[in-house]
Amino acid sequence: MSVLSWLGQADPTGFSSPLGRVVVLLALLASLVVLLRWWWQQRKR
Repeated sequence: MSVLSWLGQADPTGFSSPLGRVVVLLALLASLVVLLRWWWQQRKR
């Protein structure tokens, strides 16, 4: 089994793999946390 067939040739980004989905989900959650912290600090002023 080659690396390309394991990663999936039809998906060069890797987002369809389980690991790619986890990475995207973690990035979205992190950006949401940063946005909420910024909003909460602006609200206190």
